[in-house]
Amino acid sequence: MEENVPKREQWRHKREYILAITGNIVGLGNVWRFPYLCYKNGGGVFLLPYSLLALLCGLPLFLMENALGQYTQQGTITCWKKLCPLVEGIGYSIMVIQIYSRIYAVILAYSLLYLIYSFSSQLPWESCNNYWNTDDCVEISAVNTTKAYAEQGGNWTSEGSAVTEFWTRRVLSMSEGITEVGAVRWDLALCLLAVWLGCYFCIWKGLKSTGKVVYITALFPYGMLAVLLVRGLTLPGALQGVVYYLKPDFSRLLDLKVWTEAGAQVFYSYGVSAGTINTMGSFNRINNNCYKDSLWLCALNSATSLVSGFAVFSILGFMAHQQGVSVDNVVESGPGLAFVAFPQATAMMPVPQLWSFCFFAMLIMLGLDTLFVGLEAMWSTVSDLFPGQMRRPWRREIFLAVFCLIVFLLQLTLVTEGGIYVFQLLDYYGCNGACLLSVALVECVAIGWGFGAERMCDTIQEMSGQRPHLLFKVCWRYITPLLCLVRPRPQDPGLDQLRPAAPSLDYQSPVVFFYLGS
Repeated sequence: MEENVPKREQWRHKREYILAITGNIVGLGNVWRFPYLCYKNGGGVFLLPYSLLALLCGLPLFLMENALGQYTQQGTITCWKKLCPLVEGIGYSIMVIQIYSRIYAVILAYSLLYLIYSFSSQLPWESCNNYWNTDDCVEISAVNTTKAYAEQGGNWTSEGSAVTEFWTRRVLSMSEGITEVGAVRWDLALCLLAVWLGCYFCIWKGLKSTGKVVYITALFPYGMLAVLLVRGLTLPGALQGVVYYLKPDFSRLLDLKVWTEAGAQVFYSYGVSAGTINTMGSFNRINNNCYKDSLWLCALNSATSLVSGFAVFSILGFMAHQQGVSVDNVVESGPGLAFVAFPQATAMMPVPQLWSFCFFAMLIMLGLDTLFVGLEAMWSTVSDLFPGQMRRPWRREIFLAVFCLIVFLLQLTLVTEGGIYVFQLLDYYGCNGACLLSVALVECVAIGWGFGAERMCDTIQEMSGQRPHLLFKVCWRYITPLLCLVRPRPQDPGLDQLRPAAPSLDYQSPVVFFYLGS
């Protein structure tokens, strides 16, 4: 019976694997989260805890998961079942995290809508002459306008600015809160459908289609990032932004929150504890040099984050220069950076449609490969669990089509008028760093003490011909699991403080959602 089961796929070329992993780990967090964290947590000083935790947590976990997949030639659940059956539950935990993580498809839907508007003769967030604008709308297109607006007690990111009104009133059409879900935004729903269709066709034929798509999704963002970097550094005020980005504040090294945010960024950007690293590695040949691959892929990821910071803050410095304000007044994080700060920046440049297109096309490509690589990890897990049933002709295409359709229908709640509140609650409770830390902790215990750190080093040497440095063995057994146990000391908040906030939305959701999320 086993002889009739089709063999597992393998990468046809090594470069397809490299591009797939690169596209997966280099994502939205490198562009919109890392630069802001640097600025917020001591500038250049933040690089110290980030680099240290990347060395002691990110790199050891990345190598461990990569080698695990390549050695077992299995997906997220069956790799643990084969290596250390006692912790098979790790794979199931990762699958739950992956299901929650599908919510980030809505970020691509937002980006696609902005991309479509980039083809307008005038960018709609440049002016207040639109049906969604209020009487308090202010066009911030010149220094004098900004100065006058600031004198009235506002700033360019307040509710009255044209770019913010486009984001909140046109794109989101935000309701008053999560209890007012409102109607589905059908333009966003169509964009979300396009995202899922694109994701489906990227992987529907297996590695044959994925291996071709990654040439675009992994390389295109680097081209756009290079263009934005060169353009940003040549703008007036760019130096001011770069100084704000890297200006060191050594006192922040004593703040535990800085270290925890650095650790969270390492986990998010390295893609560890998410099942994708070991799945992509499982498609390699058994004698692939996974040790060397892991070292330079992690270095590439961190370097991309650093370079992204120069691109982002040079443009923010230009905005501050144009408006006659400090960089503090234009810095945003997360969605605020992507959908408020950068659209405003593009509106200030010559040929704004071009720069808007470049930026949002880059965001879509950054998010798309992360999305479909995660979906590939989920499919591979199912097909490895049930190879006799799931590797038959057309089973893959049908399974993925049904899965994508169900997820799309469920995610229609995220593109309603109250969808942004639902999204941020799911993001905060379902995809937080505590889940990844817990998975990483059990992984380290399973490999370091169950399978054996020395045995893992022997396995890697057998596959790659190179023996990992002693530091990796020490990290797997002691340092990494201990660091995964470190959490910020919980506060003792009152009832009002227990209400989960929707970041940058000035909204406190009902306290019941705190308990549901917990």
